[in-house]
Amino acid sequence: MSFAFEKMVAGRYLRSKRKEGFISVIAGFSFLGIMLGVATLIIVMSVMNGFRAELIGRILGLNGHMNVYSYAGGIVAYEPLIARLEKVPEVVSATPSVEGQALAKIGDNALGLVVRGMRPEDFAVRPILSESIVDKLEGEDYFGGDNIAIGKGLADRYRLAPGSRIFLVSSKSRTTPFGSMPIQAAFVVGAVFDAGMYEYNHSFAYMPLDTAQRFFNMGDGVGSVEVVTKDPARIATTRAAVENELRGEFALNDWQDSNASFYNALQVERNVMFLILTLIILVAAFNIISSLIMLVKDKGRDIAILRTMGATRGMIIRIFFYTGATIGVVGTIGGAVLGIAFAKNIETIRRWLEGLTNTELFAAEIYFLSKLPAQLNVGDVLVTVGMALVLSFAATIYPAWRAAKLDPVEGLRRE
Repeated sequence: MSFAFEKMVAGRYLRSKRKEGFISVIAGFSFLGIMLGVATLIIVMSVMNGFRAELIGRILGLNGHMNVYSYAGGIVAYEPLIARLEKVPEVVSATPSVEGQALAKIGDNALGLVVRGMRPEDFAVRPILSESIVDKLEGEDYFGGDNIAIGKGLADRYRLAPGSRIFLVSSKSRTTPFGSMPIQAAFVVGAVFDAGMYEYNHSFAYMPLDTAQRFFNMGDGVGSVEVVTKDPARIATTRAAVENELRGEFALNDWQDSNASFYNALQVERNVMFLILTLIILVAAFNIISSLIMLVKDKGRDIAILRTMGATRGMIIRIFFYTGATIGVVGTIGGAVLGIAFAKNIETIRRWLEGLTNTELFAAEIYFLSKLPAQLNVGDVLVTVGMALVLSFAATIYPAWRAAKLDPVEGLRRE
């Protein structure tokens, strides 16, 4: 069934005339409200998705998905343990690791560092480390012996480069005839990496496993075995399989345990932002209601004439439904296009705004990342568009019903 007549009348009502200019202004603001609400919601959801994906991806890339510890302290016979772990179907790799605190002395400066020891072959296949090296010593021994890797932020802050020497004091001590003495040693900066996270770039250092064992007085043992799984989202299933293999001989700690508060905070913040920004679209929907009610009041005589000429109540309802729905549909489509385009180019826009205003809009030390991330999610876009359309359509119901209930005789008499 064609509703060409109703669409034609609705189109005429949407076009501005001098008499209905104020109503058209309200309708225009309704359109802008929906467009900006949809665009803002898509942009914010994309940025929140990007933050979550980037932060969790980098945290997992640097720390592994699961850590296996010994109840007694260090793990001495770690090779048999690694062989057992790698038998679990969901486990991709298991690597020995040593981690501890150290005091770094660079010239007259002193600062605390997290020092992590890993085998050179494991360092070479860890993408977030090996592929983020921005400077290194020539040759293959840039990570081996006394050559260590430090973050770009630390290197820039203290003007360190490959070949520079750095003095470290271990948090562990060594027993000597004069008592317990802290372990201290000089190291050479072999490589500088940029992990893309402020914390790791400024306060982490990586050294070869055998060097870290000596530096932290671990003997032949390691602190833990890092496990990388096929799918970190299914960590609960993988953890159950690993626990079944180890039979309670070792303690386990997965990435959700280590970052539970951080991950939950991101999720809560995302939900709250979605709720708050939905109010923008809701306010725009109320603007549609007000503009349509004013239009119905202004067009009382027209409605009465249409009714006397044979127009049914259903036709009147459809006329005002099309009028309000057009504002909602066009505004939603415009907002979706604007939001997607903005989210796709958000880093370029951010740099342009910083250059224009000469201010720092995205501080790495606050947000932990070196660039503004955005990840478009089709589901979020569809939910936003669907919600905006539903609110827009719902906003037309009462004004359209009120127009259809108008008595033709009363409408002509008032004129």
